[in-house]
Amino acid sequence: MSLPMIVTFAIYIVGMIAIGLFAFYATKNFGDYVLGGRKIGSFVTALSAGASDMSGWLLMGLPGAVFLFGISQSWIAIGLIIGAYFNWLLIAGRLRVFTEVNHNSLTLPDYFARRFNDKSSLLRLISAIIILVFFTIYCASGVVAGAKLFQSTFGLSYGWAMLAGAGATIAYTFVGGFLAVSWTDTVQASLMMFALILTPIMVIISCGSFGDTITSIANLNPQYLNLFSGMDIITIISLLGWGLGYFGQPHILARFMAADSHEVMKNARRISMTWMVLCLVGAITVGFFGIAYFSAHPEYAYLVSNDNHERIFIELSKLLFNPWMAGVLLAAILAAVMSTLSCQLLVCSSAITEDLYRAFIRPKAKQKELVWIGRFMVLLVAIIAILLALDPNNSVLNLVSHAWAGFGAAFGPLIIFSVFWKRMTRNGALAGMLIGALTVLLWIQFEWFNLYSLIPGFVFASITIVFVSLLDKQPAADVIAHFETASKLYHNKE
Repeated sequence: MSLPMIVTFAIYIVGMIAIGLFAFYATKNFGDYVLGGRKIGSFVTALSAGASDMSGWLLMGLPGAVFLFGISQSWIAIGLIIGAYFNWLLIAGRLRVFTEVNHNSLTLPDYFARRFNDKSSLLRLISAIIILVFFTIYCASGVVAGAKLFQSTFGLSYGWAMLAGAGATIAYTFVGGFLAVSWTDTVQASLMMFALILTPIMVIISCGSFGDTITSIANLNPQYLNLFSGMDIITIISLLGWGLGYFGQPHILARFMAADSHEVMKNARRISMTWMVLCLVGAITVGFFGIAYFSAHPEYAYLVSNDNHERIFIELSKLLFNPWMAGVLLAAILAAVMSTLSCQLLVCSSAITEDLYRAFIRPKAKQKELVWIGRFMVLLVAIIAILLALDPNNSVLNLVSHAWAGFGAAFGPLIIFSVFWKRMTRNGALAGMLIGALTVLLWIQFEWFNLYSLIPGFVFASITIVFVSLLDKQPAADVIAHFETASKLYHNKE
């Protein structure tokens, strides 16, 4: 156990908790706690959306996959970049306006219920349940990633590593809510980008040069350099299909909803996409150049063998840098884990508090009561996620892929149609959401055609929305009026 690493991690964690305490005093009501009062600027919106998106997968799952199979795993990154860009371009500004026009909706279930004037609250209830089910799985992936980091870095048992990795995140999310999550995301996103630019450069230097590194990989196995190695059309479509998931991720969409105004989105898109491309390229090159490094240093190969490939960034950081710098770089993994886990905990807490507690149990609850209920729900969801993460053999990438698919299929088509098609009805929204979620669950179970479950889920949900909406009667006049008002405001601001 390295003292510099302990000190570095301690300073970082204390800093994040301090930001949480500062946010505590800036949080005046429930709207502040779940959306920061809708006053987030373009820079924080951009980096918070990016940091909340990538999670420990960016520094563990993706580099590990590239290390095992080569550059062909980059298809995931290509799909994500395309999906994220169109999510910013088509959805971000519209959703910001539509949620404000529809009674200043604070959560996605709240928006769905108000957008379609669902007096039965069934749409709100089912969407909240979907959020809780898939986000609890997603939160578990963050706990697993944090546990692997602490286990590898400090030699802790998996159980203690799991508690250490999740503890700080729970603390500042509990205390500071959305403001704490957004502000810490900005710091964490900067740290992640720094780590993912510096580490592959140092790997190249240690291998001699860029040319020497590529030659070493080619000599080891030329297929590592082949973008199509081991790929068939179904696999490529599945990897590119990850990009569809962006349209339905509540933790990313919440950043759009919290932005100060629609006008900040264009600048935020540029910042966020630049950050994303740099980070994804960095993650890919960490895994790719890591092939050459461990080939040249077989004495260290055991560190990333036996299903430990997701630790490649951790081990490279410890081998290539002095303990103080390694501590900073490894804190980037903690940053990735904390940034995503915190916003997932907050979205779950918001869904329970706004869409279950206030909607069905205490409609007249005061703001202070809602804030504290939200805080305690953060603790409850965190405990469940920790219980799900008890198995140390859980794969971060597998857990993320299931949750990503579930949200993308259940909410993605619903979000897109809700801001573009005024003929969409409440029954169409409900049927599409259910079909999307159920398709993903069944596809995960039976693994039909080796196709990523998000793709059939997204397609079937979209078809269902159109089919059921057209069979249904026209939406009520006030629903169409709200749609037209929001569309007009969006285009006027454009």
